[in-house]
Amino acid sequence: QVQLVESGGGLVQPGGSLRLSCAASGSISSINAMGWYRQAPGKQRELVARVRSSGTTNYADSVKGRFSISMDNAKKMVYLQMNDLKPEDTAVYYCNAWLRTNVYNPVSEYWGQGTQVTVSS
Repeated sequence: QVQLVESGGGLVQPGGSLRLSCAASGSISSINAMGWYRQAPGKQRELVARVRSSGTTNYADSVKGRFSISMDNAKKMVYLQMNDLKPEDTAVYYCNAWLRTNVYNPVSEYWGQGTQVTVSS
C-alpha cells in the first residue's frame, strides 16, 4: 500500500510564500516522477509542476518564475516552494507520483488527499 501525505498548506497574503511537502511511504521500489497538481473550485485539476528522477522539471506557465519543485528521492519526498503567491493560486494542491511497488510491477500513478492553499488579504 502506497500513501502520499501532503503538508504545508494554509492561508497566506498575496505576495507571500508557502512551502508544500509530500512524503511517499509504503512498498516503493522506485520513483519515476513526482509532482503537484491543483484544483480550484469549479475548475479542472491542472498540473502545477513535475520533477522526474532524472532531475528534469516542468512547470505550468502560470507559475514559472514563482514556484520551484524539488525531490529528495532517498527520502521519497517532493517539495513545492511557492513565492509571490497570488489570489488565483488559491486551490487544493495534490501530490502526485509515478512509481513501482516492486521491479515486476508496472509504473503506476498515485495521489495524495490534497492540502488547501488560500491566498487572500
